[in-house]
Amino acid sequence: MADKLLIVMVNTDPAHGSELGAPFFQATVAAAMEYDVEIILSGLAGQLAIRGVAEKLYTHEGGQKNVYEIMQEAHAAGVVFKVSTPTLDLWGHDLIPEIQETVGGAYIISEAMDEATVVFTY
Repeated sequence: MADKLLIVMVNTDPAHGSELGAPFFQATVAAAMEYDVEIILSGLAGQLAIRGVAEKLYTHEGGQKNVYEIMQEAHAAGVVFKVSTPTLDLWGHDLIPEIQETVGGAYIISEAMDEATVVFTY
């Protein structure tokens, strides 16, 4: 049985806030259930790793919390945030403090191929 959830956010477009809720909420729930949970931000979603971006976004109009606050709650629940190396070239190096590590493609593939890991992609 798997004991780790790896969420790879690569196609999620921060311009569409409605796409952002599910991965963070699912990660938070899994962490609360005591699974190891990592979210890797890459591609368009890599923008969320940059200071100031997620604070301006909401999952829906009239939302009480911005996306950064939702990410902080996930982190407080035990979710580990990582960013892919190419993301830094696209969006910059001014990362939010919740980013634990910068990882490359080999790390993502290695983790995804591990039989103890379940992978969700967004």
